Amino acid sequence: MNFFTRKTTWSNIEFAPFKLCIASFYVIVGSYFHDFFSRYYLPLIIVFAVTVIWTLYMWVSKMKKGNKPKY
Repeated sequence: MNFFTRKTTWSNIEFAPFKLCIASFYVIVGSYFHDFFSRYYLPLIIVFAVTVIWTLYMWVSKMKKGNKPKY
């Protein structure tokens, strides 16, 4: 089963964890180069890990359901 060739639809609310995941990753990378954010490593890594797991769970469950667009 190839997940990269299958298509599915996402609502705006389902994109929220994905966007939070990407944003937290960029802040982690940015904080590596700046001392101001260095004290927030642990909370940012926790947010990143939770949102990655959440996004992957939603993606896999949508793929298993075979979610079709409702037009």
